[in-house]
Amino acid sequence: MLKEFHKNICDKILFSKLYEKYAQSLSDLLYYKYGAQLNPSDKVQDAFIKMWQNCAKITPQTTKSYLYTVVNNMMLNEVKHQKVVLNYNKVKPKDYTNETPEFIMRKEQYLVRYEKVLSNLKPEQREAFILSKIEGKTHKEIAEMIGVTRKVVGHRIYAAFAVLTEQLDDFKLK
Repeated sequence: MLKEFHKNICDKILFSKLYEKYAQSLSDLLYYKYGAQLNPSDKVQDAFIKMWQNCAKITPQTTKSYLYTVVNNMMLNEVKHQKVVLNYNKVKPKDYTNETPEFIMRKEQYLVRYEKVLSNLKPEQREAFILSKIEGKTHKEIAEMIGVTRKVVGHRIYAAFAVLTEQLDDFKLK
């Protein structure tokens, strides 16, 4: 048995002996009680870390009780957490909208018209417009990318915008 002259378990040698004595049996107990999915050996390691952090408060006589209580509580907390995760996974995301079928149809038709008008733009206008409005690049960045001045980039973007507003009703940019 352990020597009775220790007031706490802060001695490294005593602590390592306690680890050797209880670690495997704790791990086995948790494995048999809760299974391998909840990582019983990790919980045992965490329990010993917690015991080391509180070593001044734990006597050699209360070590076994302390360890078994701590690992059991850790596993119960993990089980509770897994239940919350499972309940969260059961909640299905909303698969409906408040949009009317007519609105959805008009939106799809508008998108088709928008893509058609965009594809009919001159290639340099389309390139500048997409880089600016869709990818969010600045005029300076676009000018450096395609090798023209900022004024040319601005002219191409605004020319593309003019074509889009002319051929699409209710065309607006944010």
